[in-house]
Amino acid sequence: MRRVSILGATGSIGQNTIDLISRAPDEFRVVALSGGGNIAQLARDARALRAEIAVTAYPERLQDLRDALAGSDVRAAAGPEALVEAASRPADWVMSAIVGAAGLAPGLAALQQGATLALANKESLVCAGALVLDTARRAGTRILPVDSEHSAVFQALIGEEIDAVERIVITASGGAFRDWPLEALRSATLAEASSHPNWDMGQRITIDSASMFNKALELIETKEFFAVQPDQIEVIVHPESLIHALVGFRDGALMAHVGPPDMRHAIGFALNWPDRRDLPVERLDLAQVGQLNFRAPDDRRYPALNLARAVMRRGGLSGAVFNGAKERALDAFIAGTIGFLDMAAVVEEVLTRFEAQADLMDAEMTLETVTRTDHLARTWADSVMAERAGR
Repeated sequence: MRRVSILGATGSIGQNTIDLISRAPDEFRVVALSGGGNIAQLARDARALRAEIAVTAYPERLQDLRDALAGSDVRAAAGPEALVEAASRPADWVMSAIVGAAGLAPGLAALQQGATLALANKESLVCAGALVLDTARRAGTRILPVDSEHSAVFQALIGEEIDAVERIVITASGGAFRDWPLEALRSATLAEASSHPNWDMGQRITIDSASMFNKALELIETKEFFAVQPDQIEVIVHPESLIHALVGFRDGALMAHVGPPDMRHAIGFALNWPDRRDLPVERLDLAQVGQLNFRAPDDRRYPALNLARAVMRRGGLSGAVFNGAKERALDAFIAGTIGFLDMAAVVEEVLTRFEAQADLMDAEMTLETVTRTDHLARTWADSVMAERAGR
């Protein structure tokens, strides 16, 4: 019986992971579950799966979690240190699905204790790719990508040498505003940005899809995970979201991964790797699909993509700056204090400030320096937004 932990269990990735595990109860023993503010869901899942420990990210919700778990054998804990402790518990496989930079430390802890890390937390590689990959290498553990695009690339590369790769093409749905007039984006509302045409995801990642910040993060993640050059990575808008990625080889061949927009495929592939098992996902009828469409992304509509390319060229801690500023700008958009297009402008100004900090540009990448840089980027973002509001 395999021991598994799910970090970020109450989000869409975590819930899909639980769905798959629940279909094979004799194969898995759940060690730890973590979540945010949805205490009722976290407690229900912890009880149903007989987890050893359930952790909420919010210390102020600890008593609520204890009350929800009363009468069970599940231990309750809360806060960042408890998350790391839970991730450090012996497990064979750990799903890293905590949203944002908060997922970095628990993911590193899971690798250090020897688990295979199923990585849905793209921010870990964006903020600290070299550190995460080096930690896995030193621990003799493996990272399996769970983003649909990177899982697709991983699968297309099975049996291939990375030196034979000429380019990697990751696809994007284009999000909620892919067909909007450019001038209308300035007045885009939170509700409009929170509706995805193809995928059923959480609010933050859905907004990131609309702005293409999600794809910008995935560009950086692709460079880090597959060790390719920035100019080898392309983005193409594919409204149907059926082709998740393509790998182009030096002989001109393109290998495409095709499947329905259902995260259970990528999760199930990582869960069962190196085997392929039956999964409860739709089987595509290509005759019914009829046609697939593609178009180049518009840099004016999606400025986040060019910002990501600048980050890939800079390297070092610039990914932590990019992500920290993006998260604060997203917070502000959700709170209604900045507009949809202001998010990219804020991130660009923060990156400009970072370039003037020679000590940060050349700093060694450690968990401490990444964490400090993340906090600094958020502070800079708040400052930039305050200045813009006062203009």
